[in-house]
Amino acid sequence: MSASEPSRPVKLFGTDVPDVKGRTLRAGALSAVLDNGALRYIRLNDIEVLRAIAFLVRDENWGTFTPSISNLDVKETPDGFSVAYDARCSDANRAIAYSAHIEAKADGSLSFSAEATPETDFLTNRTGFVVLHPLKGVAGCPVEVEHVDGRKVSDEFPEIINPLQPFLDIRALTHEVMPGVKVTCRMEGDTFEMEDHRNWTDASFKTYVRPLAEPWPYTLLKGETFSQAVNLSFSGTLPAPASGAAGGGTIEVSLNGEAATKMPLIGLGVPPEEVAPALAAADLVKQAGPQLLVCQLDGRRSDNAEAARQYRALSEATGAQVVLEIIIPGKPGKDTPAAELAPIASIVHDAGLKPAAVTVSPAPHLKAVLPGTPFPPCSELVDIFPAARAAFPGVPLGGGMFSYFTELNRHRPPAGMLDFVTHTTAPIVHAADDTSVMETLASLPYVIHSTRQFIEGKPYRVGPSAIPARDNPYGQASAENPDNGRVCLAKMDPRQRGLFGAAWTLAYIAAFAKGGLEAVTIGAPTGPAGIIARRTDFSQPWFDDIAGPSVYPIYHVIAGLAASAGEKLVQAQSSDDAAVACLAYRSGAGTTLWLANLTDREQSVQLTGQDISGARLTRINEAEFAQLTQDPDWLRSSAEAMTGDGTVKLTAYEVAVVQPR
Repeated sequence: MSASEPSRPVKLFGTDVPDVKGRTLRAGALSAVLDNGALRYIRLNDIEVLRAIAFLVRDENWGTFTPSISNLDVKETPDGFSVAYDARCSDANRAIAYSAHIEAKADGSLSFSAEATPETDFLTNRTGFVVLHPLKGVAGCPVEVEHVDGRKVSDEFPEIINPLQPFLDIRALTHEVMPGVKVTCRMEGDTFEMEDHRNWTDASFKTYVRPLAEPWPYTLLKGETFSQAVNLSFSGTLPAPASGAAGGGTIEVSLNGEAATKMPLIGLGVPPEEVAPALAAADLVKQAGPQLLVCQLDGRRSDNAEAARQYRALSEATGAQVVLEIIIPGKPGKDTPAAELAPIASIVHDAGLKPAAVTVSPAPHLKAVLPGTPFPPCSELVDIFPAARAAFPGVPLGGGMFSYFTELNRHRPPAGMLDFVTHTTAPIVHAADDTSVMETLASLPYVIHSTRQFIEGKPYRVGPSAIPARDNPYGQASAENPDNGRVCLAKMDPRQRGLFGAAWTLAYIAAFAKGGLEAVTIGAPTGPAGIIARRTDFSQPWFDDIAGPSVYPIYHVIAGLAASAGEKLVQAQSSDDAAVACLAYRSGAGTTLWLANLTDREQSVQLTGQDISGARLTRINEAEFAQLTQDPDWLRSSAEAMTGDGTVKLTAYEVAVVQPR
């Protein structure tokens, strides 16, 4: 494609690499999607029973192998379906082969078994079945847990996100999926336990094989075959199969008066490697209008003085205030926190940089620690925070985690010593397909509610966050993505450049705005998590062929929402927030409503509770992609008059803004 004609996948996803879609199989009212050997979205008609059942093979760094599948045999009959296949996972050092068989019947019974044989000694952190329960109708609801010793205990799936494991030594889980109908998920072949996947913003509870209390990594010995199985059974009267596909109707977005919260400050993260490119694009950064630049100084690096000077220059050029993230080595017994902070404070002073706030973290906290595993030796936060206040007197002090909510939840800071608490998130920790990334948005209200349980009423901030993973707390480096694909924990994700990224970001900010956060910081000005295009060492279809300045669709979301910081929120509700996200606020001119289609299908949206006569509608969509990526003033220059009865048609991953005249 030439620069004048980006392909549709590039418009939507920033890449021509397709996202493989699964095949729906049915057995009476039961259905499931077969996706690369796994079963996803196991439903009774339109009610989700399980999010997934999958046999996974992981290496010693928690990387998940993509299985090479052969001899796939899928049979569908009036009474159900069956699937059989062979699979192999390998790298230069190891290989394991397994055979899988799936059978489902109209009575609701479903079995998924696997028999695996290592072809070499196979070092792994986890190899076996994983079962995902969804959140809707599950979180906070009763469950019966059958343990491996036969004990049955009545309990509840957690409502507040459990930092550790809600249930251990599991053999079976039983919960109600509709009035009078319960499902039992029985797992055989090893001991299973559950973790609360919402810690990573996955919208599920994950039950996995082999307890973390067992040694890991561990070695599966060459030639020693093992078997595992997951079986579903239902009690009660199952519904008749639905006559037609669910969904497809009009989604209602209603406005219902002012909310108690206001729009947060909007920030952009500025890692040291992006400050020079951001300075080169300072005019565009200023036009986007972020209130905050979250800038990092790392006490283990030698280039902090130059970075501090550039941060000051960027702040002066854009008018945005700097929030400093300071990393100290945090090694007890070597230097005190005060001694580690002193050279950074001196660098900041000498650069003439006056931060609006500082946050401090010891370096060991950048890496994850699994349940049952102690943190490595590290300076204590109760010593670090007073030292930070002394090093930066009068400057608001934040704390938390520069990594994800998972680590914040497992190592909660002494909030009483802080002026605000912060963490980041990433939607591609465990899965990177389009559907899973959008599903992470459903976990955010739980993250907000759970965080507020332990931050003692302190102001709450989030970010820098984006679809690309800012860092990999679970390995030595971020995953590589040389082919512009969808890769877990990759620092570069092409969807940041597409309409998908703009829609996800609108919904992300909307969730935290409705949760009353003080500030939401997104990605970066430039680079893999940027909002402004620059030349990179990775391919950027369409943007690489543009001669002049260009911006990603997400730029307009940031620019529009940054201009609204401090405005009173209006209560806005979508009848299907998994399909269409909404955010509204009121200024002197009236109410502004943002909409985002979170799907690849056209959505019809009916607006209620708002007089749209004479309102202006601006679209960030594929029809306007070529223009809006080359016009940073798109929101002000492209509005059309609203007409009709308040119905808005949104194309795939479209963001639309309804503004008063």
